[in-house]
Order: sequence, then C-alpha cells, then structure tokens
Amino acid sequence: MVRKIQLRTTLLEASVEDILKKKAAKYLGIPMENITVVKVLRKSIDARKSTIYFNYKVEVYINQAVPDTPNYTFDYKDVSKAKKIHIIGFGPAGMYAALRCIELGYRPIVLERGKNVRDRRRDLKAINRDHIVNEDSNYCFGEGGAGTYSDGKLYTRSLKRGDVRRIFENLVYHGATEQILIDAHPHIGTNKLPKLVENVRETIIKFGGEIHFETRVVDFMITDHKLNGLRLKDGTEMAVDRVILATGHSARDIYYLLNDKKIALQAKSFAMGVRVEHPQHIIDSIQYHCSGDRNPLLPAATYSLVEQVKDRGVYSFCMCPGGFIVPAATAPGEVVVNGMSPSKRNNLFANSGIVVEIDVDVDIHKYERFGPLKGLEYQKNLERLAFTSGGRSQAAPAQRLTDFVEGKLSADLNPTSYQPGLTSAPLHSLLPKLIGSRLRSGFLAFGEKMKGYYTEEANIVGVESRTSSPVNIPRKDNLEHPEIQGLFPCGEGGGYAGGIVSAAMDGERCAEAAVVGL
Repeated sequence: MVRKIQLRTTLLEASVEDILKKKAAKYLGIPMENITVVKVLRKSIDARKSTIYFNYKVEVYINQAVPDTPNYTFDYKDVSKAKKIHIIGFGPAGMYAALRCIELGYRPIVLERGKNVRDRRRDLKAINRDHIVNEDSNYCFGEGGAGTYSDGKLYTRSLKRGDVRRIFENLVYHGATEQILIDAHPHIGTNKLPKLVENVRETIIKFGGEIHFETRVVDFMITDHKLNGLRLKDGTEMAVDRVILATGHSARDIYYLLNDKKIALQAKSFAMGVRVEHPQHIIDSIQYHCSGDRNPLLPAATYSLVEQVKDRGVYSFCMCPGGFIVPAATAPGEVVVNGMSPSKRNNLFANSGIVVEIDVDVDIHKYERFGPLKGLEYQKNLERLAFTSGGRSQAAPAQRLTDFVEGKLSADLNPTSYQPGLTSAPLHSLLPKLIGSRLRSGFLAFGEKMKGYYTEEANIVGVESRTSSPVNIPRKDNLEHPEIQGLFPCGEGGGYAGGIVSAAMDGERCAEAAVVGL
C-alpha cells in the first residue's frame, strides 16, 4: 500500500534520524517497522512565525518495496536526414524548441549570435573587470541565453502553458539535481547551469541537430508574406521554411529589423526600477526571527514583496539570496544590472530587483512617436542615464536606501557584490518621477512589512530595466505571426514568457506548432 500524506517538522526535529518515518507511523497509526520508505515529493519552509517548520508532501510505502523506476527518458531519435526547422536563439526557449523538434522527428538548425558557454566566460570577465561590452556575447547573449549566468531560478506561475514537471524532469535528465523536483522554489545555480547547458547541446548534436554559434541573423527574406530565407552577419544567405524566433527580450536589433520591414509589432507594458542589495544576514534575521547566524539547516532567506502605489504595482523581482549583482548591458553606452546566485547561495549579500509597473498606453506619452518601440526607447534612455551618472563605464550609479528615500546624495556607499563598482549618484532625482516616487513609497511600505528591511546598510543600484520585453511580436492561435507565414515568435523575446520554465514550455509549444503541415 502507498499513502500520500502531509507532514511537518520543526528545525529541531528535522535533524532527528528517521524523523519522517516516525511521524508517518504516528500519523497513520501503524508500527514504524511496517513502513518501507518515506519518499519526499515536495518540501517547503514555513517561517511566518517564530517557530519555523519544514512542510513535506510524501508518499509512504507500507509493507511494499519502492518500485524500480527508470531514469527520466525522452524519445530522442536520429533526425540527421529529417526536414529542418530553423531556430534563432539558444536560450531556454530555443533549447527546448530544438529538443522537442528532435522528439517530433525534425532536424533543428540553431543559430545563436553569441558564443558557447566556455568562450562566453572571457567576455563576462571583460565586462566585469575591463568594462568592455561585447554586443554578441554577454550576460544576455550566448549559449543558454540570460538564464545560464542569471541564477537558474525555476519558479513559475505559468502552470497552464505546458507540462512544468516535464521541463523539470528534462533538466534532471541533462544534469540537474533531483532536488528541483522536490523544492517548492527550485533553483539550479549559476555555477551549475553551464554544464547542464553543454549537456543539452550534446544531446541536440548527438541526434542530428546543428548549433551554430557566433551566427547573427541580420535580415529576413520575405516573398508574398512568406519567410523563405535568412541573411547572416557575414553575408551568407540561408533558405528556410519554418523559423522559431527565440531571441530573448534584449535582442533589440530584431525588433528594429521587424519594425523597419513593417512587420506587425505591439508595444507591451513592462516594469523598471533598481536593484536593492542587503547584507544577507539582515534578510536572514528578518525572515527567520534570529539575532545571530541562521540555523545551518536553513537556506539563505528570500523575500517576495508587492505594494500598490498610485495605481501601479511596486514589487520585488528576481530575488537572489546569497548572490551577486551583475552587469547585464548588451551594448556600449548603457548600464543595466541583474542578479544571480550560485547553487549554495552562500555569498554575503542578498539582492533583488525592485521595480514599478509601466503602462505603455498611459505612462510614456512623449514616446508615442516611436510607435510599437516606445517602451524600448524609454528603457534605453534610462540605461543611458545610468551609464552617464555612473561615470561612463560599467560602474553603476548607487545610493544608500535611506538616502534615496530621504532625497539626499550618499556621502559613501556600503560594500557590494557588483564587481565593476558603484558610483554615488542622486538616483532620487535622476529616475523619472513615474518610477522614483513610487519606489520611495514602496520602500517605506516594505520596511513596515519587513522590520529591518529599510536600513542605511542597504544600497540601491541602477538600473533594473530588463525585467521583460517592452515589445510583443504578435502571433495567431497556431503560434504563427499573423502576417508572415513560417515565422513563429517565441519565449521572452516575443512577449510570451517570463523566466526559464515558461520560456522552455513556450519553446516546446512553438516546435509543436512549427512542424504542423511540414
């Protein structure tokens, strides 16, 4: 017999040998020796009160062996001679589109503007140390996309878009720990993602797909509203039949190309703000109600905050406990910040984007002349402002949190994880009122919700501007562009995803759509 039940333990109980088996026996009213094994299906932490609990969803095997289950398998087949599907971009959407094509019996041809993960590291080092931005190889572009070096958080609310469990099992198949199948807020870690991404690449090549790095698409060749060719940066032209466009939310050249060719685009609401960085011990003390070091059984504490200010949401985004702030610019002359965490989340700092919703139909009227690209231009202006106020390098403008709210320049700044360095700047006056005034109110409200959060020991760092695409590439019910036959906008770049998992699910859906009738 197998029973599914819910169990909970305190921190003290969690270190007791066989505690789950003992609790399961008591809950079910059976002798402990009748329980073969307790298999954890889900684990979460409840730290709302001073007594912290681990909550478990478990399967209890009673007088029954756990069945031998095969490792997660996927029906990959040799597609080296199959019909081709071209995929532009090798982030999560492009990767999973390629894998799904192989399962469906089609040959993916992936074109990625950036470098493979190994070579990409040199360009990340250059932006951190020398402030040199490579427009094709950075924290956003390259093998695995932004997700490779941006933490690997796998939490998603997109439960209706596809099979979340399948995505997770595929990550395990390619090298992720099975813990991601159990944790309520699963996370892989920046240090482990590159190897996983390499494993995905090896699978695609092994079964007959192709991946071309440092291959940038610069033009679409269209005849009678049918996409029939791609032109590459080196002048090469490539015949195509079906193209999955999975270039990510920072591939601005693609938006400009589509707009110049009068291909339908739509402005899309998005969010912008800053990244706030606290010493991790402050967040631990607030969330775990402790005055010293957190219990070693507990991970670095996280938080999720939201407040309505003047009819706009102000909220935390991409919270990275025990993590780093990184430079995410994709072109010279701009400063963009993002966050990431290693798998152990053991850095001294916690950081999170704190952003304000921007309604493109209401909030940025003076950008109307840019049509569907008005949100993009608003984004760019703020990123240029950050570059200038940071000292015209990848050093980022920053301010102590309390100084920002009180409207005064910081005489000095707190230590930071941001390698290019910080420059004290009056972000309270530099940020547009639309964003700055709401952030100030939001921070005060967050300080009431989390006593100790509003502190001079925290820095705010500008700007957090790439939360999502400010442009939507429309598509029909069959996921094809309404005007261009053979073009399938996909993932975050199309405006159809908001993270690794939702992008991966959309990649699979686009692959399934693209092969119809081929």
